[in-house]
Amino acid sequence: MKRTIISLVLLTLLVLGAAQAQDAREVTVGISWNAKDNALPQAWEDYMKLEADRLTAETGITFNWVVNVADADPARQAANIEDLINQGVDIILARAEDGAAIGASIRAANDAGIPFITFDRESTTTQPAAHVGGDSYDQGLTTGYELNRIMEENGVDGKCIELQGSLTDENAVNRSVAWNEVDAESDVFETVAQVPTEWNPELFLSGTTNALQANPEANCMFIASDFAIGAVQSALESAGRWAPAGDPNHMWLGTQDVFPDAVPLMREGYIDVATTYDAFEHSKEAVRVMVAILNGEDPGCEEGICLVPGRVATPDTVDTLENLWSRDYNPDGTRVVAEEMEAEATEAAS
Repeated sequence: MKRTIISLVLLTLLVLGAAQAQDAREVTVGISWNAKDNALPQAWEDYMKLEADRLTAETGITFNWVVNVADADPARQAANIEDLINQGVDIILARAEDGAAIGASIRAANDAGIPFITFDRESTTTQPAAHVGGDSYDQGLTTGYELNRIMEENGVDGKCIELQGSLTDENAVNRSVAWNEVDAESDVFETVAQVPTEWNPELFLSGTTNALQANPEANCMFIASDFAIGAVQSALESAGRWAPAGDPNHMWLGTQDVFPDAVPLMREGYIDVATTYDAFEHSKEAVRVMVAILNGEDPGCEEGICLVPGRVATPDTVDTLENLWSRDYNPDGTRVVAEEMEAEATEAAS
């Protein structure tokens, strides 16, 4: 009888082992970055890899990664994605340099039977299997409304300069649309100048300088992203307008993203409000959507678009927001990942 029980146990273990072996599989993800001109893409990439490792025990999927970078060249990005297709990756995730041009790459992947996810920047021409990114329209609204509230509380009659991003980037367009909707509703401020920057720090500098000269009454700014806040700071310093809140020369600043350079400036009261771009949550959502698609499941996003809202940050909250990548992640030397994700990965491995 004892031998029979032992044999049954062994048989059960063998069956379970065989089932697990059948479920376990390796997949190769091709990532096409448009550029790595700041810390954010590397943070996204590191968080994705850690989240994928954390989920291996649960999903049975081991992820391999092939990564290329286009250095802000749409033609090079198309060639890079063609390389991923020729290598036979199982799924492609791409951050588009040009929202229109990426459509041809999506169609090429579809023809090869490879699911395609756009990340952070949407395609304006071709629907991918899914899109994952931050809610850039909501960013513009939340920053706009909060800046409006702050200036109203301080009795400010706002004359604002808008620094736009690249108008081939849907995120930049969404933020501008949202800001101008708040402007249309507001009795607190009006936009006196719109300055396109093409995401070029030199244009942030020259555009701010020229807008201040043309509009000396300006006392507030909406900045499409604070990745180039140093350039804006230089222009404001030259104009004698770089001062913290409470100083008569303070320029009221509403920005987007909370990049690393913006964190200390917000602490010190130079930036009044920004809505975060949460790399940690973006990456977790990207891996969740990848797993669903690889398993032939619906990722459950609205019309194939999976958006992660940002959080309003102010000088009072910037140090207490959980998993703020720009505060917690250090791309130079030691990379610090979000404590929650690291703890979950350790628990899953034990």
